Amino acid sequence: MRYAVAVAEERSFTRAAERCLVVQSALSHQIKALERELGVRLFARTSRRVEVTAAGEAFLAHARASLEAAERAKSDAAAADGLIRGTLTLGLIPTVTALDVPALLGAFHRAHPEVRIRLRGGGSDDFIAAIGAGSMDVAVLGLSDSTPPNGVSSRVIARERLVAVLPARHRLARRRRLRLAELAEEPFVDFPDGGPGRLQTDLAFSAAGVRREVAFEAMNVELMLDLVAQGLVVAMLSPGVIPTGRDDVRAVPVQDGPTRVEYLAWSGFNPTPAALAFLKGVPA
Repeated sequence: MRYAVAVAEERSFTRAAERCLVVQSALSHQIKALERELGVRLFARTSRRVEVTAAGEAFLAHARASLEAAERAKSDAAAADGLIRGTLTLGLIPTVTALDVPALLGAFHRAHPEVRIRLRGGGSDDFIAAIGAGSMDVAVLGLSDSTPPNGVSSRVIARERLVAVLPARHRLARRRRLRLAELAEEPFVDFPDGGPGRLQTDLAFSAAGVRREVAFEAMNVELMLDLVAQGLVVAMLSPGVIPTGRDDVRAVPVQDGPTRVEYLAWSGFNPTPAALAFLKGVPA
């Protein structure tokens, strides 16, 4: 089953064999033997192309579940004997400011060297869905104050007000404080429409009765700051993501600006021993 999953994910017998640390002929032989045993073709393949068949898709869904169950069984057995093993899959939004993630992971690895750590980037909504589906253990989320996470266990690790990020030579850059209405005519860069990274700002402008134009969308904070520095746009960001050494942008507090909440989220239904061990090491 592990070989079949590898072929499906790699779309290549050669890469699957490299991933599974076996020679390709042995992997191909095992896949053919599995297909004979099942009486169906799992893969349509030529010398240059590999695709999963409909029967293969049906088989792989159960194969992945079986492999995950086997991995969980080994982890639980080891944890009962005091050893934490298995995999910790951690999701991180692009704007984590409340935690020193490298230091946390370093300490966790030293305490539990048998655990394999996987980091995943993305958005809060995707992470909540992944935790619910059992494919992610823990995630750091960034949400508006009015939309706490649903369907997962969570705790607040930070709450902060976003600041306006302006080009250094902007007419408002030297102000001590602003109001959202003063930014109404400015083009903005923000996270993609409909996502939680942008929702808190959209809600704040709506509550203030102020319309704004989001001319640029991006997921990379460094790109956002560079666009601001070029005088193309302004932004609303967490003060913690703005490097102290940058002199080409200015951060200005906004009196009625949006509030952003960082959450630590995990599955409360059946967390893995590795997830519980990681959560224990995160400062309250």
